[in-house]
Amino acid sequence: MKSAATIFLAAFLALSASWAAFVLAPQLQLGREPQAKATGTDNLYPVARPGLAKQGAEVYRSLGCVYCHSQQVGQEGVKCEVILTEAGTNASVTLAALAKLNTELGQPQTLAALPKVLMPVADVPTAVPIIKAIAAVGAKAEARVTPVGADISRGWGLRRSVAQDYAYDSPVQPGTRRFGPDLANVGLTKPDVNWHLRHLYAPATEIKGSTMPPYRFLFEKHKRGAKPSPDALQFADEPGFEIVPTDDARALAAYLVSLRADAPLVEAPFTAPTPAAPSTNAPVATNRVASLPYTASELLKLPESSK
Repeated sequence: MKSAATIFLAAFLALSASWAAFVLAPQLQLGREPQAKATGTDNLYPVARPGLAKQGAEVYRSLGCVYCHSQQVGQEGVKCEVILTEAGTNASVTLAALAKLNTELGQPQTLAALPKVLMPVADVPTAVPIIKAIAAVGAKAEARVTPVGADISRGWGLRRSVAQDYAYDSPVQPGTRRFGPDLANVGLTKPDVNWHLRHLYAPATEIKGSTMPPYRFLFEKHKRGAKPSPDALQFADEPGFEIVPTDDARALAAYLVSLRADAPLVEAPFTAPTPAAPSTNAPVATNRVASLPYTASELLKLPESSK
């Protein structure tokens, strides 16, 4: 009896320790994580998904989309380049300083002769003294940080995914398999709600050779009347009929366009591209921010894992 009690106590302590390490500790560390400021802006990130998109997250979960799509972008490192933003008041002094910092520049006679990228550097910390040396002669330079890796080159994201991206998701659906593309940033690459509705109804019409199964049960098919439904989708292979998305289809499409991990963060830096003009059918991009390249002081704040 005494032996059984000891075994029970040992098992209880082992399970309690595991629960504390894998459930309680992450909750204390990340569960109350406040919104962060996107680098270079006063915008808070992330923001809670609007009601329809939040409903769509449940539709996404119920359909098992997570078994074919991930929502976690990886990266293998960053490429860092120093760019000149202000030449200062004495061009000759600036040119001389730049020639010392980068001998491959030679002896440019004018600032206009300088390349757009002054020099690539091995890593983020290497850029800091270079930017400071340029600032010492009255000019200004910044670093352009570009994540690199297979996921980035595929266009699946602008940077790696971090815990902050999932702050308002419950449950979190990062996925583990990729029979289809990663969707962490699909709202940025495919911002048109109607595109997603057409893709759900007939995937191959939007992506040639798509192996995704059609989700036609999320739509209603009606004979086209004298006054067609304003929500109907048009398909050439459905003459005389109109395809009307159900509430679940609209919610799922709203959720997909809300997936936008495009805020540069301290733990996941990148230099944001110039925002494109919004599509007429695109929803308001509540998480979209633009960031200037990084100054020396901002580079020093980056954690080692981001450099």
